[in-house]
Amino acid sequence: MIREIPASGSRAHLRDLADVLCACVADGASVGFVMPFGMDAALRFWEGLIPEIESGGRILFGAFDGGRMVGTVSLALAGMPNQTHRAEISKMLVHPEYRRRGLARALVAALLDRAEGLGRDLITLDTRTGDAAQQLYASCGFLPAGEIPEYALAPEGTARRDATLFMYRLGVRAA
Repeated sequence: MIREIPASGSRAHLRDLADVLCACVADGASVGFVMPFGMDAALRFWEGLIPEIESGGRILFGAFDGGRMVGTVSLALAGMPNQTHRAEISKMLVHPEYRRRGLARALVAALLDRAEGLGRDLITLDTRTGDAAQQLYASCGFLPAGEIPEYALAPEGTARRDATLFMYRLGVRAA
């Protein structure tokens, strides 16, 4: 089941969020962290996002198996006055044990529905070039918007990897 995590409930899911993040990084996900990476660092990361979630600048979604969160994605709302039409997908994570079940696609669909409801019609993201996530985003209607060479370190912390930028246009507002 996919659901939006209300700001008031985000702290209750910190342990599950950290568990999913740790499992994904250990599995090689390029989501901003390098090894060694453990539960303490994952908890600090999510705790650091709580103020942004509580202020409404970031919207968090969870994929649940019973009471356990096994996937997540967030929508970071651009806050500058000239960017109120756009948002960015961040931390699309599905626990390795739960992949290939349609959870990532369902998370993206929920996020896009919410973005549309907020009038955010340009959604962007970046992902490591060559990752399976590229196929996911393309199949969800995202268009490649460019590549950046040597964008980030690989999770093992040595090699630099390229990133592909993607964009998605929801119904364009009338001028």
